[in-house]
Amino acid sequence: MPTTITENLISWASDLEDGARAQALRTSRLPILAGPVALMADAHFGMGATIGSVVATRNAIVPAAVGVDIGCGMIAAETNLVAGDLPDDLGKLHGLLRDRIPAGIGQGHARGEGTEPPALRELGLPAGSASELSSRQKAKIAAQFGSLGSGNHFVEVCLDEGDRVWLVLHSGSRGIGNELASAHIKAARLVAGEEGQVLEDRDLAWLSEGRPEFDAYIADMLWSQAYAWANREQMMDVALAALRKVVHKALTVTRINCHHNYAARETHRGEEVWVTRKGAIRAGGGDLGVIPGSMGAASFIVKGAGNPLSYESCSHGAGRKMGRNEARKQFTGHSLKEAMGDRTWDDRMASKLVDEHPGAYKDIRQVMADQADLVEVVHELRQVLNLKGT
Repeated sequence: MPTTITENLISWASDLEDGARAQALRTSRLPILAGPVALMADAHFGMGATIGSVVATRNAIVPAAVGVDIGCGMIAAETNLVAGDLPDDLGKLHGLLRDRIPAGIGQGHARGEGTEPPALRELGLPAGSASELSSRQKAKIAAQFGSLGSGNHFVEVCLDEGDRVWLVLHSGSRGIGNELASAHIKAARLVAGEEGQVLEDRDLAWLSEGRPEFDAYIADMLWSQAYAWANREQMMDVALAALRKVVHKALTVTRINCHHNYAARETHRGEEVWVTRKGAIRAGGGDLGVIPGSMGAASFIVKGAGNPLSYESCSHGAGRKMGRNEARKQFTGHSLKEAMGDRTWDDRMASKLVDEHPGAYKDIRQVMADQADLVEVVHELRQVLNLKGT
């Protein structure tokens, strides 16, 4: 059950650092809110707004609350395989995934004109900024479609409690989503100055319905969310094809694709509002979702309980308990190798992935316990293979 911090801020997080609490309190005092800000069980300090926060706003939206990786989220595919179908050595599969799914900052595919995947051609260009996109940005849209990115983005092979094989993937709208979001966040600050918005944090600047800046942002945001969704689908297709190269009988049983950095028009408490989930997934009654732990911890397939107090939302993962710089000081490549145990991964990159050390994240089991009234666990997944970029 949640804790009431103020009448405009409730929290499911049993572990909430002071910085995140203060940041969320600033958001909770916005005059455009349509209800209390809800902090999820993995809430922690973020750029712009608290990661793991759900914000309902009336006739307005805060671009920085959505964040710069618009549409970031998870996709998971349950297969017909069991652990015994996998080869003893997963090195070949790891190599195929690494070769076919570009991973890392700025990495993408070398694509010539007319070679875009059909899903990308269907998306077109972001309507809000289409006339202003540079040739470099258009090339980035094509090149980075079907690529992973860096940080906590990953591809994993997992086993559930019945030893069924799953593929799990985390990624978003890549460089183009970041650039579009950054431009609109800057525009919102300019609008805030024109309108005389009283802000405790300039990143809480909002755009109101009826302004052309609002329409442009919504168009680009929805496009970025669609790009991120299709990007995950594209990579999952590639990952499943790689799995079939190693185990020829691999087939998909279930696919789950969900955003955890996004905004949508929804009805809550009898009112149509904009719901922004930054580091949170929709958990309406019966909704299936994916909640990952760190690269050395369990992940979960969940079913939403539809709790109205959280605007039918739940956490998006374990949530960081320390920043990347602090993690680099606290941990070593050697300790990361120890934490990864016998999983198949590129341990040659251990020193570059120290900021993703499991110790830098909150305890995913505590996070799941804290939100028992928001979701039901359907499957618990354990990783046997992990792929990340740097």
